[in-house]
Amino acid sequence: MRVLFLAPSYPPEMIEYCRGLAEVGAEVIGVGDTPRERLPQSVKSYLTDYVAVPRIMDEDDVVARVTAALRGHRVDRVWTNWEPLVILAAKLRERWGIPGMSVDAVRGFRDKELMKERVRAAGLRTPRSARAVTADDVRAAAEHIDYPLIVKPIAGAGSANTYRVGDRAELERVLGMMRGVMEVSVEEYIEGEEFTYDTVCINGRPAFENVAQYLPKPLEARSNEWISPVIITVRDLEQAKIQKGLKLGRSVLRALGMGSGFTHMEWFYTPKGEAVFGEIGCRPGGAHLVDQMNHTADIDLFREWARVAAWDSFEAPTTRNYNCGIVFKRAKGQGRISKIFGLEHWKQRYGRFLVEDQLLRPGSHRRDWKQTLVSDGFLLVRHPDWDAAKEICFAAATDITMFAS
Repeated sequence: MRVLFLAPSYPPEMIEYCRGLAEVGAEVIGVGDTPRERLPQSVKSYLTDYVAVPRIMDEDDVVARVTAALRGHRVDRVWTNWEPLVILAAKLRERWGIPGMSVDAVRGFRDKELMKERVRAAGLRTPRSARAVTADDVRAAAEHIDYPLIVKPIAGAGSANTYRVGDRAELERVLGMMRGVMEVSVEEYIEGEEFTYDTVCINGRPAFENVAQYLPKPLEARSNEWISPVIITVRDLEQAKIQKGLKLGRSVLRALGMGSGFTHMEWFYTPKGEAVFGEIGCRPGGAHLVDQMNHTADIDLFREWARVAAWDSFEAPTTRNYNCGIVFKRAKGQGRISKIFGLEHWKQRYGRFLVEDQLLRPGSHRRDWKQTLVSDGFLLVRHPDWDAAKEICFAAATDITMFAS
């Protein structure tokens, strides 16, 4: 089995998927715009070949160059787990007649308005929304949908360049901040709790399912630097409200024609008890969500995804043993991390539940919290009891303070 994998070293977690492919017996051909000599040693050992291209985002150029470079060589599958490249992977599959999701199917997971149109057509609840190209389009959509509303890129990932708009004056400020965005979705703001629905699918059927809760909602966390965002995977999927999300998620997969691979969906549970679709990508969740899922069930989803990708098989147990929480920290101040208060006391109380400590240490440069949810590092914890897991996470969020100067 020869697998072409796009961008094998960026983002860095892509190396783990290459490892998985190598461990299940696939030959991995990497394609990326990192020069061969600058590839991390950690990924080189998993690759049997590598094709360097000038610009990985230039889809037509990449298709032409890779087709020429591999002429006469067999390729059985084409994969990527990085959101910006899912259309390119589909184009390569179609060009070479390789099994996998088509360009049309993948666009349903990439274009947020097309996505909602297809989900609505299946009779599922989505936010009211409209596509907008010009500022006047946005204003007209806002008047039709009414405030509060959300404005976000059509092809964005996560909550980057996503804004909650409360009135006309605020809309004008947001329009000024989004001048570089070519096309946006204007949609109804949904009040309620926000969750994920994550899967590894084989031909559209989930072999593994996960639900995690955002605390607080991502948009709020992205808007306030003082917040330490928390995400906790849910051990007990039998709860009534979680079952509503699972039912919604499975229906969305059917409506969009999901094939094989990871999916990452966001959905809302409203005060009225309604599960409402948010958006979905045919790729894994970022910000170490796959690590959380691994620790929830004591499995290796990097390898199990690879088994699906190469052999249409999933062998790991799916029993959920823990609620696994991740707490992202943001330092106060600018420059280098100078001090961390409260960490040792927190570890004395909760250290036995700590899975991973990846906080930046004094001397490290602060990261831009607006560009990466990981911010200035994270703590990963797990506990079989939901309330206990939440207590541990919120203690880390409130009692540990990082400073930079």
